[in-house]
Parts: sequence; structure tokens; C-alpha cells
Amino acid sequence: MFADSLIDGVLPIDKAPGMTSHDVVAIARKVLGTKKIGHCGTLDPMATGLLLLTLGKGTKIQDLIMSEDKEYEGTMKFGVMTDSQDADGEITETREVPEFTQEQIEAAFAKYDGDFYQTPPMVSAIKKDGVALYKLARQGKIVVREPRFVHIYAHHLLGLRLPEVDFRVVCSKGFYVRTYAFDIGNDLGCGAHLSALRRTKSGRFDVSMAFPAADLKTAPREAILEKLLTLPQVSRLRGA
Repeated sequence: MFADSLIDGVLPIDKAPGMTSHDVVAIARKVLGTKKIGHCGTLDPMATGLLLLTLGKGTKIQDLIMSEDKEYEGTMKFGVMTDSQDADGEITETREVPEFTQEQIEAAFAKYDGDFYQTPPMVSAIKKDGVALYKLARQGKIVVREPRFVHIYAHHLLGLRLPEVDFRVVCSKGFYVRTYAFDIGNDLGCGAHLSALRRTKSGRFDVSMAFPAADLKTAPREAILEKLLTLPQVSRLRGA
């Protein structure tokens, strides 16, 4: 049994769809009986996969962990655009989808490999004068967003079944995968939105290490803490 004062480290969670990252933190606080919990890198409600919770002294390295590269697997759907750039948003426009070849799709993806500037979506947690952009978006307001310098290290097409494309992308911190889908769809002239997303890696952390978020409320406390990585373990994992 871990005493509250001894729960220090990083707990990898496999987030279920329909939950916010804050929901996961709130459940973990209650189940583990400790208040000092944070998370590294917000996942949207529709997204699943690796969410790293920092506990106790682990919160001190939260920014360090958040700065590491991420890997995602996702699906973008051509021909349908939404106000949030993903499946949770309201449809704003539909267009016909041409019979693209794999080479055309690959070229559209390849355009974004390496360094580039990406404009964050309005429906995001980024703040403007202290107010989250998604709250302004709900009021029908659109503000100018500062483009962010991001990097794509690699991408792979996993499946092509128009109007949908499955892909994997390895990217830098601050990268919006739904904006990636939006931009690629825009470049191809038919528009697109992100219809599914799963974070599979964050730095050296892999989703295979994670405890299922769906089991947090019912699992024994000890079973959850078996997945806890101590700070020395985290340091070795990261090669620090």
C-alpha cells in the first residue's frame, strides 16, 4: 500500500473516448486518494490513448515530459469540414471527393514533413487575454491566432479507403493533428476533418505501458499503482 506522501512518479493512462483529460485526473485523484496530480498534454474528448499523469514530486518534471515528441494514429475524412476540425464539431461544409490516387494523397501528406508554421484552431484551450479560445468560439467569435512553429519527423499512410485515410504521424509538442487533417483536406480542394485519433507514444512512453482509464473507477488501488513509474524509472526510461 502506497501512502499518499509516497505516490511520486508518472502514471501512464490509456484514455477512453468521451472523457476529457480533466475527467481522468479527477477520477485518479479520488481513487488514489491524493490531490497532487497533473497531466502532460491534453487529449480532446474524442481522442484515445496515452495520457501521462504526474503524481506528487512527478509534477515537477511535467513541463519536461510535455516538451517531448508525440506519435499519433488517426483517421481523416475528406469532403466534410467541421467548426472544430474534428468529429465532435458541427458540420460547416461538405464537398465531393475526387478519386484520388495513393500518390496524390502521399504528396499532400509529404508537404508537411519537417519544419513549418501551423495556425491553431479556434476550438482549442489556447488563451486570448486570459480566455480560452473555445469559449470565444462558442460565442461565435473568431480571433487571429499566432502561428506555431512545429515539426513532423515522420508520417505513414496506414490505409486508404476514400473518403477516409488512416495515418500515423510523429510530431513535435504543440502540434494539432486535427489542423493537420484540415490543412491536408484544404490543399486537396475537398476539405477534411479528423474523425479518429489515438496517441500511441509520448517521448519514450508507450501506450502499451498504460492502465485503461475505463477501469480506473473499479480497479483496486494497488492494481493501478502497479503501473506507476517511479522518478528513477522515468529518468532511466528517458535516458536522462
